[in-house]
Amino acid sequence: MGPLPELWQAEWCPYSHRVRLALTYRGVDFVARQVSADRAERTAMQAATGYVAIPTLVDADGTVVRGGDEILDHLAAFYPEREDAAAHRAKAVDDLPPEWRRER
Repeated sequence: MGPLPELWQAEWCPYSHRVRLALTYRGVDFVARQVSADRAERTAMQAATGYVAIPTLVDADGTVVRGGDEILDHLAAFYPEREDAAAHRAKAVDDLPPEWRRER
């Protein structure tokens, strides 16, 4: 098994949450890198990605993608959904804001 994608994120960030859901729907194992709430203290993230905004994904091939919508587009282009994605989505849908329920 090669390197796993790394998601620089925070649990309180709704965009990070949305990306984590998309990773689940696609069956992508990943490493969650927690970041400081203070952008000035995200030096490890900046050294690894060049950015301090979350979410930022470093894919297994080293590609860096930042921003929720951009990451979702990247995942849709390179990772097919798993067979049980609909079941995962159905379990999550009651907890999601309506604007997050659109398909990607």
